[in-house]
Amino acid sequence: IRFWSNIPFITVPLSRAHGKSFAHRSELKHAKRIVVKLGSAVVTRGDECGLALGRLASIVEQVSMLQNQGREMMIVTSGAVAFGKQRLRHEILLSQSVRQALHSGQSQLKDVAVPVLEARACAAAGQSGLMALYEAMFTQYSICAAQILVTNLDFHDEQKRRNLNGTLHELLRMNIVPIINTNDAVVPPPEPNSDLQGVNVISVKDNDSLAARLAVEMKTDLLIVLSDVEGLFDSPPGSDDAKLIDIFYPGDQQSVTFGTKSRVGMGGMEAKVKAALWALQGGTSVVIANGTHPKISGHVITDIVEGKKVGTFFSEVKPAGPTVEQQGEMARAGGRTLAALQPEQRAEIIYRLADLLTDQREEILLANKKDLEEAENKGRLALPLLKRLSLSTSKLNSLAIGLRQIAASSKDSVGRIIRRTRIAKDLDLEQVTVPIGVLLVIFESRPDCLPQVSALAIASGNGLLLKGGKEAAHSNQILHHLAQEALSMHGVKDAVQLVNTREEVEDLCRLDKLIDLIIPRGSSQLVRDIQKAAKGIPVMGHSEGICHVYVDTDASVEKVTRIIRDSKCEYPAACNALETLLIHRDLLRTPLFDQIIDMLRVEQVKIHAGPKFASYLTFSPSEVKSLRTEYGDLECCIEVVDSVQEAVEHIHKYGSSHTDVIITENEETAEFFLQHVDSACVFWNASTRFSDGYRFGLGAEVGISTSRIHARGPVGIEGLLTTKWLLRGDNHVVSDFSEHGTMKYLHESLPLPQRNTI
Repeated sequence: IRFWSNIPFITVPLSRAHGKSFAHRSELKHAKRIVVKLGSAVVTRGDECGLALGRLASIVEQVSMLQNQGREMMIVTSGAVAFGKQRLRHEILLSQSVRQALHSGQSQLKDVAVPVLEARACAAAGQSGLMALYEAMFTQYSICAAQILVTNLDFHDEQKRRNLNGTLHELLRMNIVPIINTNDAVVPPPEPNSDLQGVNVISVKDNDSLAARLAVEMKTDLLIVLSDVEGLFDSPPGSDDAKLIDIFYPGDQQSVTFGTKSRVGMGGMEAKVKAALWALQGGTSVVIANGTHPKISGHVITDIVEGKKVGTFFSEVKPAGPTVEQQGEMARAGGRTLAALQPEQRAEIIYRLADLLTDQREEILLANKKDLEEAENKGRLALPLLKRLSLSTSKLNSLAIGLRQIAASSKDSVGRIIRRTRIAKDLDLEQVTVPIGVLLVIFESRPDCLPQVSALAIASGNGLLLKGGKEAAHSNQILHHLAQEALSMHGVKDAVQLVNTREEVEDLCRLDKLIDLIIPRGSSQLVRDIQKAAKGIPVMGHSEGICHVYVDTDASVEKVTRIIRDSKCEYPAACNALETLLIHRDLLRTPLFDQIIDMLRVEQVKIHAGPKFASYLTFSPSEVKSLRTEYGDLECCIEVVDSVQEAVEHIHKYGSSHTDVIITENEETAEFFLQHVDSACVFWNASTRFSDGYRFGLGAEVGISTSRIHARGPVGIEGLLTTKWLLRGDNHVVSDFSEHGTMKYLHESLPLPQRNTI
């Protein structure tokens, strides 16, 4: 038997048809029956007299949305006391002011005293108004609500308990939202509540325990407890070291310190945790979250049901490995240790990883074969993605070569002095390169990305979180194991972490205290989703790879077909593949144009005609739906332009600032194109496919950036570094440099130390 207040609750719940609670947040979207418990701090205003109408309206909107999705919603609400207090105060003040106006005149109204109001009377006065408010709000969404007032004793009278259960089931069957509240007008008097300046308030413990009891009795799938704190913390909220606990497991109570309770009500966080654990034991999943924060209260309930990382989720299933938050902290600490190593030690780690890629090729290819077979059996990947997923001996050899290039070029990256200035006598300033911090790299269907990015992070001294697609799970697992084996050489195994938990990408993008830079590697949709989801974390990458090749009137016949074939057909799924071919108008109906079309047909490239190109043809290919399309396959658009200036304008209007090419023998035209096209990579008489970190001699790349801040184009080691300033002085103070001070600024540039070119 477990006791709530002074009333025993039987801890063995009735059998549940749907079994145990959900093990992971991602399963919450399957919740059918949901109880939302609204604490006093959520429902009432800051002055604890009256209701927070805007907040309440938002909650009703979310509950209505879920109800209209076919879920069965119930609300356990506080607020009757606060609403009644507002009404009674108004009546008392009005009555007193009228009497005083008759006897003392208007000047005495400011001295009207408000008497202490008894809480049960407030509840009696407020319950009808609170329910009327709920009814009016739910009516806006064509939903009917019904009020049920209970006391804890109702659960211990078997007949009353059956009646309550039957009533609730009947209301849910009729698509009605039950609004349940403790009958505060008749419950025993509570302990005095000092938080309300001497005004007694009905105990909110009753509503915490009521919500848990109701959830178990009604076999609900999910209980959402909304309060005025974000969730459960490992130390009192507001303290310097307090961290929000994402997932709470039974038995973790010993590691938690409970702080003060909320500003209203008798039930603090400890009472909520006890109620949550009791509900969890009964088979109901529980989330405790903040229902008062203005930035999240408008979608907190729907976010929880969608499985987003909001508040604290109670789970009986404890994962075998660390949480992603713990992995982020491990990557941070490991990255700092990695940055403190000697450059030669970091290079040794990368050389070792390169050797492991070739030494362990059989194991790697076997794991990759499993991924390919599973993807083909499930039929969930398109052919271009299957090609990206596939590894081969030649790919692994190329990876190893690239990693050795990174190792060779990494010995003068971290800690390199890029500027020296003598500020004054004996006061020297240096600007040196340092790692960015912790990188989150999210990649799809490309297991070869893992060793590349790991090597670049190691070379630049950054901690690394890797989130790969589940379609490459086996390949990623063994490649990460090899990376950690190489890192173990110098005791920095934790610097590179592979996120294997069921974290949603959107949740990872919210970890702004753990992650310093997000680098997406995948489809344009993935990049756009990450850019949208990232909260306070910069994203490096490109959302689209709409690459152009412009064929000028002075183009070489021998070069045109070779460059176009390589740009489009060598690897059409790549982000640096040709998508739009611009042809000068004078080349139409010439042998060169015919050769281009014939070559594309032989390569089975589907052609889409741009509007101007279609106007020149009697029977044209299918007209393009948009000139801003990344096909990622053996398809491309052909459009006609009148000049190199028009080609540049077209690229600026429809391109993605990735990679654009001109084919011409006219140097003046080429230089105009190179100088005026505003893209990350602009080439003359070369394939778009050269836009690659390995081909640029960077060893590898974490991605291609089309942003204009920090790094642009293929991003290698340099793009993963930032700088810090080191000032070395000798008892210097700013006041010495004032008008009447003894020192003068010199601001002399000093020579840089010789770079290590070995």
